[in-house]
Amino acid sequence: MTTGLTKYDRRMYEVMNRRDARPLHATTARRRAVVCAHVALTAIGAAAPVTTALTEWKWPLFVLFGVLLPWCLATGVINSATRGLLELRGRALDERQLAERDRVHARAHRVTTLLLLAGVLGAFAAGGIVDVRMGVLLAPVLFGVLVVHALMPLWVAGLTVRDEPDED
Repeated sequence: MTTGLTKYDRRMYEVMNRRDARPLHATTARRRAVVCAHVALTAIGAAAPVTTALTEWKWPLFVLFGVLLPWCLATGVINSATRGLLELRGRALDERQLAERDRVHARAHRVTTLLLLAGVLGAFAAGGIVDVRMGVLLAPVLFGVLVVHALMPLWVAGLTVRDEPDED
C-alpha cells in the first residue's frame, strides 16, 4: 500500500480487507455461486422497472425492493473476495493489483462488447421475426446494456480471483 492515503482510503482499505465474509468466498465454487446469484438478482431487479415501464403493473417494483438486500449482500461478498479491487482508489492499490484491475476491465469490456452485439442482433431479429417495433425494444435493451456494462467488471473479478493460501 502506498503512502499518502487519506482517512477515507485507509478506512475503505480496512473494510475491503476484513476477514468476516471469507467463509462465503473461500473456494472457487462458492465465489462462482455468489456471482451467479448476483447475476440472477441483477436480472430480476433490472427487469422490474422495465416491466413496470412497459406495462401498467406496479407489483414488479415490490420485487425490486425484495431483491435489493440480497443483491447488496452478494455485492459485498464479491467485493470482499476481490479485496476491493474495483472499489478502492488507485493510490490504495499496489502495482500487481493495478495490473489485475486493468486485466479485469479489459476482459469485462470484451464480454460486454459481445453481449452488446448479441443484444443488437437479437433486437433486429425480434423486429424481423415477431414484427416488434424497434422503438419498443430500444429502452429495455439500452437499460440492460447499461446494467451489464456497469456490473461486468465486478462479475469478471469475482470469477477470476484466485483462492487465497491457507493460513498456517
